[in-house]
Amino acid sequence: MSDVAIFVVTIFVGIATGMLSGAFGVGGAVIANPAIRALGATPVAAVASTLPAIIPGALSGALRYRREGFIDLRVVAWTAGAGIAASVGGALAVDLVPGDGHPLLLMIAVLIAFSAIRLARSSEPEPPDELEVEGVTDAGPHAEVHSVGTARAESWRLMIVGVGAGGLSGLLGIGGGIVMVPAFTGWMRLPIKLALGTSLACVGVLAIPGTITHVALGNIDWLYALPLCIGIVPGARLGSRLAIEASARTLRLVVGSFLGVLAVVYFVGELLAIV
Repeated sequence: MSDVAIFVVTIFVGIATGMLSGAFGVGGAVIANPAIRALGATPVAAVASTLPAIIPGALSGALRYRREGFIDLRVVAWTAGAGIAASVGGALAVDLVPGDGHPLLLMIAVLIAFSAIRLARSSEPEPPDELEVEGVTDAGPHAEVHSVGTARAESWRLMIVGVGAGGLSGLLGIGGGIVMVPAFTGWMRLPIKLALGTSLACVGVLAIPGTITHVALGNIDWLYALPLCIGIVPGARLGSRLAIEASARTLRLVVGSFLGVLAVVYFVGELLAIV
């Protein structure tokens, strides 16, 4: 395939990645990584080249969520702040993880599957006018209440999630959103739309140090990274719009199902890689 054809196809991959990112609050690497690998990128370049596109995609989608009041800046500050150093450390530790990261991804897949089941099986009441959130100062005018009650967003919880998400973002290129969305909705009890928007904002911030590190290491192939950046922005805006317009109950079911499928794909793929 010629470079021009690769460029055009990768733009469409970027659009699909952006829709996934905006709708589910994740980086979208689950589509971008295998897609550009199939187009000829090396394993390292496939991981590194998705990160530059995550930044504009997350920014585009996050702005849409923010306009509707579905981003909590305090949660973003604590989570992303704690994850920045972890993201750099993860990018530098790519060659140090035993088993090429496969055992770690197996454990992550099990955690995601558990969180997905809880998320999909939960039910939410109709949203009241105000949301009572412990430790959250800006929950947004349209935020919904989680069925289990008051949200728990203490700083120490946010920092733990930030370190885990940032480390995985830099180390495995999978995007911290697959960790943050289940953690925000399950462990911290944030409303689903608030969790998605806030996670997407964090994903964009955490991708910055990882991108800088991979640029310095020469791991990014711009033949793939640039068209991903072009396609991901409109895709992210469309995905975030669809998520915002969906009902909370439907969105929880869809997001939970998506995370469940993602967990199975990762688990089977990594298990086969080990065997």
